[in-house]
Amino acid sequence: MSDLVGDGRTWSPDAQEVVRMLAVSALVDGRDRAEVATLFKVSVRAVDNWWTRWQTGGRDALLSRPRGRRVGEHQVLSEAEQAAVRQAVLDHTPSGLGLSGQLWTRGLIGELIFRLYRIRFTDPGVGKYLKRWGLTFQRPDKRAVEQDAEAVRLWHEETWPAIRARAKAENGEVLFADQVGVRSDQVTGRTWGAKGTTPVVRRTGNRFSVNAMSAISTKGRMHFMVFTESFDAKVMCRFLDRLVGHFDRKVHLVIDRHSAHRSKTARTWLADHKDVIELHFLPSYSPELNPDELVNADLKRSLPQTHRARNQAELATETRRFFHRRQRQPHIVRGYFGGSHVRYILDE
Repeated sequence: MSDLVGDGRTWSPDAQEVVRMLAVSALVDGRDRAEVATLFKVSVRAVDNWWTRWQTGGRDALLSRPRGRRVGEHQVLSEAEQAAVRQAVLDHTPSGLGLSGQLWTRGLIGELIFRLYRIRFTDPGVGKYLKRWGLTFQRPDKRAVEQDAEAVRLWHEETWPAIRARAKAENGEVLFADQVGVRSDQVTGRTWGAKGTTPVVRRTGNRFSVNAMSAISTKGRMHFMVFTESFDAKVMCRFLDRLVGHFDRKVHLVIDRHSAHRSKTARTWLADHKDVIELHFLPSYSPELNPDELVNADLKRSLPQTHRARNQAELATETRRFFHRRQRQPHIVRGYFGGSHVRYILDE
Protein backbone atom coordinates (compact mmCIF):
# COMPACT_ATOMS: atom_id res chain seq x y z
CA MET A 1 0.00 0.00 0.00
CA SER A 2 3.08 2.23 0.16
CA ASP A 3 2.90 5.56 -1.75
CA LEU A 4 6.38 6.56 -0.64
CA VAL A 5 9.38 6.86 -2.94
CA GLY A 6 13.08 6.21 -2.44
CA ASP A 7 14.13 5.21 1.08
CA GLY A 8 10.61 5.75 2.37
CA ARG A 9 9.54 2.42 0.90
CA THR A 10 11.69 0.61 3.45
CA TRP A 11 9.87 2.22 6.36
CA SER A 12 7.67 0.08 8.53
CA PRO A 13 3.89 0.18 7.93
CA ASP A 14 3.49 2.10 11.18
CA ALA A 15 6.03 4.72 10.08
CA GLN A 16 4.32 5.13 6.72
CA GLU A 17 0.99 5.53 8.46
CA VAL A 18 2.40 8.37 10.63
CA VAL A 19 3.74 10.16 7.54
CA ARG A 20 0.34 9.98 5.83
CA MET A 21 -1.42 11.34 8.91
CA LEU A 22 1.05 14.24 9.30
CA ALA A 23 0.90 15.07 5.60
CA VAL A 24 -2.89 15.26 5.61
CA SER A 25 -2.78 17.40 8.79
CA ALA A 26 -0.44 19.81 7.02
CA LEU A 27 -2.84 20.02 4.07
CA VAL A 28 -5.73 20.67 6.45
CA ASP A 29 -3.68 23.49 8.00
CA GLY A 30 -3.47 25.11 4.56
CA ARG A 31 -0.03 24.10 3.39
CA ASP A 32 0.61 23.68 -0.35
CA ARG A 33 0.72 20.13 -1.70
CA ALA A 34 4.14 20.64 -3.29
CA GLU A 35 5.46 22.01 0.00
CA VAL A 36 4.07 18.99 1.86
CA ALA A 37 5.65 16.63 -0.66
CA THR A 38 9.04 18.30 -0.19
CA LEU A 39 8.66 18.31 3.60
CA PHE A 40 8.00 14.58 3.83
CA LYS A 41 10.17 13.59 0.87
CA VAL A 42 7.35 12.00 -1.12
CA SER A 43 5.88 12.64 -4.55
CA VAL A 44 3.15 15.20 -5.16
CA ARG A 45 1.10 12.34 -6.59
CA ALA A 46 1.37 10.52 -3.23
CA VAL A 47 0.17 13.60 -1.38
CA ASP A 48 -2.80 13.95 -3.76
CA ASN A 49 -3.63 10.28 -3.26
CA TRP A 50 -3.60 10.58 0.52
CA TRP A 51 -5.79 13.69 0.43
CA THR A 52 -8.34 11.98 -1.81
CA ARG A 53 -8.45 8.94 0.44
CA TRP A 54 -8.86 11.11 3.55
CA GLN A 55 -11.74 13.00 1.95
CA THR A 56 -13.57 9.83 0.89
CA GLY A 57 -12.76 7.53 3.79
CA GLY A 58 -11.51 9.67 6.62
CA ARG A 59 -8.77 8.54 8.98
CA ASP A 60 -9.45 4.83 8.46
CA ALA A 61 -8.55 5.17 4.80
CA LEU A 62 -5.03 6.21 5.81
CA LEU A 63 -4.38 3.26 8.13
CA SER A 64 -1.86 0.64 7.13
CA ARG A 65 -3.27 -2.69 5.87
CA PRO A 66 -1.38 -5.99 6.28
CA ARG A 67 0.89 -6.71 3.36
CA GLY A 68 0.41 -9.73 1.16
CA ARG A 69 -2.72 -11.49 0.10
CA ARG A 70 -5.67 -12.01 2.36
CA VAL A 71 -6.44 -15.53 3.52
CA GLY A 72 -7.94 -17.43 0.60
CA GLU A 73 -7.05 -14.73 -1.92
CA HIS A 74 -4.55 -17.04 -3.65
CA GLN A 75 -7.26 -19.66 -4.20
CA VAL A 76 -8.07 -18.96 -7.80
CA LEU A 77 -10.77 -21.65 -7.82
CA SER A 78 -13.99 -20.85 -6.01
CA GLU A 79 -15.16 -23.11 -3.20
CA ALA A 80 -17.73 -24.70 -5.52
CA GLU A 81 -15.11 -25.31 -8.21
CA GLN A 82 -12.74 -26.83 -5.69
CA ALA A 83 -15.47 -29.16 -4.45
CA ALA A 84 -16.25 -30.23 -8.02
CA VAL A 85 -12.62 -31.07 -8.82
CA ARG A 86 -12.13 -32.93 -5.54
CA GLN A 87 -15.20 -35.08 -6.14
CA ALA A 88 -14.15 -35.80 -9.71
CA VAL A 89 -10.79 -37.10 -8.48
CA LEU A 90 -12.47 -39.32 -5.87
CA ASP A 91 -15.19 -40.68 -8.15
CA HIS A 92 -13.42 -41.16 -11.49
CA THR A 93 -10.17 -42.30 -13.07
CA PRO A 94 -8.36 -39.92 -15.45
CA SER A 95 -9.28 -42.07 -18.45
CA GLY A 96 -12.90 -41.96 -17.37
CA LEU A 97 -12.82 -38.19 -17.82
CA GLY A 98 -11.08 -38.21 -21.19
CA LEU A 99 -7.52 -37.91 -19.85
CA SER A 100 -4.77 -40.54 -20.03
CA GLY A 101 -4.01 -43.20 -17.44
CA GLN A 102 -5.77 -44.86 -14.53
CA LEU A 103 -4.06 -43.03 -11.65
CA TRP A 104 -4.27 -39.37 -10.70
CA THR A 105 -1.09 -37.28 -10.61
CA ARG A 106 -0.75 -33.59 -9.83
CA GLY A 107 -0.14 -32.96 -13.52
CA LEU A 108 -3.33 -34.76 -14.56
CA ILE A 109 -5.37 -32.95 -11.91
CA GLY A 110 -3.93 -29.68 -13.22
CA GLU A 111 -4.99 -30.70 -16.73
CA LEU A 112 -8.49 -31.48 -15.46
CA ILE A 113 -8.71 -28.02 -13.85
CA PHE A 114 -7.58 -26.41 -17.09
CA ARG A 115 -10.17 -28.29 -19.14
CA LEU A 116 -12.94 -27.36 -16.73
CA TYR A 117 -12.05 -23.76 -15.90
CA ARG A 118 -9.24 -22.72 -18.32
CA ILE A 119 -6.90 -21.99 -15.42
CA ARG A 120 -3.32 -23.25 -15.40
CA PHE A 121 -1.63 -24.47 -12.20
CA THR A 122 1.89 -25.70 -11.55
CA ASP A 123 2.30 -29.08 -9.85
CA PRO A 124 3.13 -27.41 -6.51
CA GLY A 125 0.02 -25.25 -6.93
CA VAL A 126 -2.13 -28.34 -7.44
CA GLY A 127 -0.40 -29.92 -4.45
CA LYS A 128 -1.56 -27.07 -2.20
CA TYR A 129 -5.14 -27.70 -3.22
CA LEU A 130 -4.77 -31.44 -2.63
CA LYS A 131 -3.45 -30.82 0.87
CA ARG A 132 -6.31 -28.40 1.55
CA TRP A 133 -8.81 -31.01 0.33
CA GLY A 134 -7.42 -33.70 2.64
CA LEU A 135 -6.15 -35.90 -0.22
CA THR A 136 -2.89 -37.86 0.05
CA PHE A 137 -0.77 -39.82 -2.44
CA GLN A 138 -1.59 -43.50 -1.87
CA ARG A 139 -1.09 -46.93 -3.40
CA PRO A 140 -4.57 -47.88 -4.72
CA ASP A 141 -6.38 -51.15 -4.24
CA LYS A 142 -7.05 -52.98 -7.47
CA ARG A 143 -10.48 -54.26 -8.48
CA ALA A 144 -11.41 -56.35 -11.49
CA VAL A 145 -13.80 -54.54 -13.80
CA GLU A 146 -15.82 -57.77 -13.91
CA GLN A 147 -16.52 -57.64 -10.16
CA ASP A 148 -20.23 -57.54 -9.34
CA ALA A 149 -20.78 -54.88 -6.67
CA GLU A 150 -24.20 -56.30 -5.81
CA ALA A 151 -22.74 -59.77 -5.26
CA VAL A 152 -20.12 -58.28 -2.93
CA ARG A 153 -22.83 -56.43 -1.01
CA LEU A 154 -24.85 -59.63 -0.62
CA TRP A 155 -21.77 -61.46 0.58
CA HIS A 156 -21.18 -58.89 3.32
CA GLU A 157 -24.79 -58.48 4.38
CA GLU A 158 -26.33 -61.92 3.87
CA THR A 159 -24.10 -64.78 2.69
CA TRP A 160 -21.21 -64.47 5.11
CA PRO A 161 -23.40 -63.83 8.20
CA ALA A 162 -25.41 -66.95 7.29
CA ILE A 163 -22.25 -69.09 6.93
CA ARG A 164 -20.95 -67.89 10.29
CA ALA A 165 -24.29 -68.56 11.98
CA ARG A 166 -24.51 -72.10 10.56
CA ALA A 167 -20.97 -72.93 11.60
CA LYS A 168 -21.66 -71.66 15.10
CA ALA A 169 -24.90 -73.63 15.36
CA GLU A 170 -23.13 -76.83 14.22
CA ASN A 171 -20.07 -76.18 16.41
CA GLY A 172 -18.13 -76.21 13.16
CA GLU A 173 -14.87 -74.60 12.06
CA VAL A 174 -14.64 -71.85 9.42
CA LEU A 175 -11.50 -71.56 7.33
CA PHE A 176 -10.52 -69.48 4.32
CA ALA A 177 -8.37 -71.13 1.66
CA ASP A 178 -6.49 -70.27 -1.51
CA GLN A 179 -3.77 -71.63 -3.79
CA VAL A 180 -0.55 -69.92 -4.84
CA GLY A 181 2.36 -70.50 -7.20
CA VAL A 182 5.99 -69.63 -6.41
CA ARG A 183 8.67 -69.27 -9.11
CA SER A 184 12.44 -69.42 -8.75
CA ASP A 185 12.94 -66.18 -10.72
CA GLN A 186 10.44 -64.17 -8.74
CA VAL A 187 11.89 -60.98 -7.24
CA THR A 188 9.74 -58.66 -5.14
CA GLY A 189 10.42 -55.77 -2.80
CA ARG A 190 13.31 -53.30 -2.80
CA THR A 191 17.05 -53.35 -2.15
CA TRP A 192 19.75 -50.75 -1.48
CA GLY A 193 21.96 -49.47 -4.26
CA ALA A 194 24.01 -46.48 -5.38
CA LYS A 195 21.97 -43.35 -6.09
CA GLY A 196 21.24 -43.05 -9.79
CA THR A 197 22.16 -46.68 -10.50
CA THR A 198 19.48 -49.36 -10.52
CA PRO A 199 20.66 -52.49 -8.64
CA VAL A 200 20.88 -55.69 -10.70
CA VAL A 201 19.64 -59.00 -9.32
CA ARG A 202 21.14 -61.90 -11.25
CA ARG A 203 18.86 -64.88 -11.62
CA THR A 204 19.41 -68.38 -12.85
CA GLY A 205 18.17 -69.25 -16.30
CA ASN A 206 17.01 -72.58 -14.87
CA ARG A 207 13.46 -71.64 -13.98
CA PHE A 208 11.26 -73.84 -11.84
CA SER A 209 8.20 -73.44 -9.65
CA VAL A 210 6.12 -75.04 -6.93
CA ASN A 211 2.52 -74.60 -5.83
CA ALA A 212 0.86 -74.50 -2.44
CA MET A 213 -2.61 -74.61 -0.95
CA SER A 214 -3.32 -73.16 2.47
CA ALA A 215 -6.25 -72.56 4.79
CA ILE A 216 -6.43 -70.31 7.86
CA SER A 217 -8.86 -69.60 10.68
CA THR A 218 -9.47 -66.65 12.97
CA LYS A 219 -8.15 -68.80 15.83
CA GLY A 220 -4.69 -68.66 14.32
CA ARG A 221 -4.69 -72.13 12.80
CA MET A 222 -2.98 -72.75 9.47
CA HIS A 223 -3.06 -75.88 7.29
CA PHE A 224 -1.14 -76.25 4.02
CA MET A 225 0.05 -78.55 1.29
CA VAL A 226 2.99 -77.94 -1.06
CA PHE A 227 3.04 -79.73 -4.42
CA THR A 228 4.94 -79.61 -7.69
CA GLU A 229 2.23 -80.65 -10.14
CA SER A 230 -0.32 -78.23 -11.61
CA PHE A 231 -3.32 -77.40 -9.49
CA ASP A 232 -6.38 -79.36 -10.60
CA ALA A 233 -9.43 -81.13 -9.17
CA LYS A 234 -7.43 -84.18 -8.01
CA VAL A 235 -4.99 -82.00 -6.11
CA MET A 236 -7.92 -80.08 -4.64
CA CYS A 237 -9.52 -83.29 -3.36
CA ARG A 238 -6.20 -84.42 -1.88
CA PHE A 239 -5.94 -81.16 0.02
CA LEU A 240 -9.52 -81.43 1.28
CA ASP A 241 -8.91 -85.00 2.43
CA ARG A 242 -5.84 -83.93 4.39
CA LEU A 243 -7.65 -80.90 5.83
CA VAL A 244 -10.64 -82.75 7.29
CA GLY A 245 -8.26 -85.23 8.90
CA HIS A 246 -7.18 -82.48 11.30
CA PHE A 247 -10.69 -81.81 12.63
CA ASP A 248 -13.21 -83.69 14.74
CA ARG A 249 -15.99 -81.32 13.68
CA LYS A 250 -17.47 -80.09 10.41
CA VAL A 251 -15.36 -77.70 8.34
CA HIS A 252 -16.88 -74.78 6.46
CA LEU A 253 -14.30 -73.81 3.86
CA VAL A 254 -14.58 -70.41 2.15
CA ILE A 255 -12.84 -70.37 -1.21
CA ASP A 256 -12.83 -68.68 -4.61
CA ARG A 257 -14.55 -69.94 -7.75
CA HIS A 258 -11.56 -71.62 -9.40
CA SER A 259 -12.72 -74.26 -11.89
CA ALA A 260 -11.00 -77.02 -9.87
CA HIS A 261 -13.08 -76.07 -6.82
CA ARG A 262 -16.33 -76.47 -8.75
CA SER A 263 -15.37 -79.42 -10.95
CA LYS A 264 -17.38 -82.62 -11.20
CA THR A 265 -14.58 -84.51 -9.45
CA ALA A 266 -14.64 -82.08 -6.51
CA ARG A 267 -18.44 -82.14 -6.31
CA THR A 268 -18.45 -85.93 -6.21
CA TRP A 269 -15.85 -86.00 -3.46
CA LEU A 270 -17.75 -83.39 -1.45
CA ALA A 271 -21.00 -85.33 -1.79
CA ASP A 272 -19.27 -88.31 -0.18
CA HIS A 273 -17.97 -86.14 2.67
CA LYS A 274 -20.87 -83.74 3.20
CA ASP A 275 -20.99 -84.47 6.93
CA VAL A 276 -17.43 -83.30 7.50
CA ILE A 277 -16.88 -80.45 5.05
CA GLU A 278 -18.79 -77.92 2.99
CA LEU A 279 -17.50 -75.36 0.51
CA HIS A 280 -18.71 -71.77 0.29
CA PHE A 281 -17.75 -69.67 -2.72
CA LEU A 282 -16.72 -66.03 -2.61
CA PRO A 283 -18.14 -63.62 -5.20
CA SER A 284 -16.32 -63.78 -8.52
CA TYR A 285 -13.29 -61.52 -9.04
CA SER A 286 -13.15 -60.60 -5.34
CA PRO A 287 -9.79 -61.81 -3.97
CA GLU A 288 -9.70 -58.92 -1.50
CA LEU A 289 -12.44 -60.67 0.52
CA ASN A 290 -10.18 -63.65 1.23
CA PRO A 291 -7.61 -63.24 4.06
CA ASP A 292 -5.62 -66.19 2.69
CA GLU A 293 -4.59 -63.87 -0.15
CA LEU A 294 -2.53 -62.07 2.49
CA VAL A 295 -0.79 -65.35 3.28
CA ASN A 296 0.17 -65.62 -0.39
CA ALA A 297 1.52 -62.08 -0.40
CA ASP A 298 3.47 -62.78 2.80
CA LEU A 299 4.98 -65.91 1.23
CA LYS A 300 6.09 -64.07 -1.90
CA ARG A 301 7.62 -61.27 0.15
CA SER A 302 9.42 -63.63 2.51
CA LEU A 303 10.95 -66.16 0.12
CA PRO A 304 13.21 -63.77 -1.85
CA GLN A 305 14.75 -62.68 1.47
CA THR A 306 15.67 -66.22 2.52
CA HIS A 307 15.71 -68.81 -0.27
CA ARG A 308 18.79 -70.06 -2.06
CA ALA A 309 16.95 -72.75 -4.00
CA ARG A 310 18.89 -74.20 -6.90
CA ASN A 311 16.16 -76.60 -7.99
CA GLN A 312 12.49 -77.36 -7.58
CA ALA A 313 12.99 -79.64 -4.57
CA GLU A 314 14.88 -76.95 -2.66
CA LEU A 315 12.22 -74.35 -3.52
CA ALA A 316 9.53 -76.71 -2.21
CA THR A 317 11.54 -77.13 1.00
CA GLU A 318 11.83 -73.37 1.44
CA THR A 319 8.10 -72.97 0.86
CA ARG A 320 7.27 -75.63 3.44
CA ARG A 321 9.65 -73.94 5.88
CA PHE A 322 7.69 -70.69 5.50
CA PHE A 323 4.37 -72.39 6.27
CA HIS A 324 5.80 -74.34 9.22
CA ARG A 325 7.16 -71.07 10.63
CA ARG A 326 3.78 -69.39 10.34
CA GLN A 327 2.06 -72.39 11.99
CA ARG A 328 4.21 -71.67 15.04
CA GLN A 329 3.16 -68.02 14.92
CA PRO A 330 -0.63 -67.99 15.41
CA HIS A 331 -0.55 -64.27 16.24
CA ILE A 332 0.64 -63.60 12.68
CA VAL A 333 -2.05 -65.89 11.25
CA ARG A 334 -4.70 -64.03 13.22
CA GLY A 335 -3.17 -60.81 11.95
CA TYR A 336 -4.08 -61.74 8.36
CA PHE A 337 -7.70 -61.11 9.36
CA GLY A 338 -6.86 -57.54 10.34
CA GLY A 339 -6.52 -56.34 6.75
CA SER A 340 -8.87 -53.49 5.88
CA HIS A 341 -10.94 -55.56 3.43
CA VAL A 342 -11.24 -58.70 5.56
CA ARG A 343 -12.05 -57.24 8.97
CA TYR A 344 -15.69 -57.97 8.21
CA ILE A 345 -14.94 -61.58 9.13
CA LEU A 346 -14.30 -60.57 12.74
CA ASP A 347 -17.41 -58.40 13.04
CA GLU A 348 -20.25 -59.96 14.95
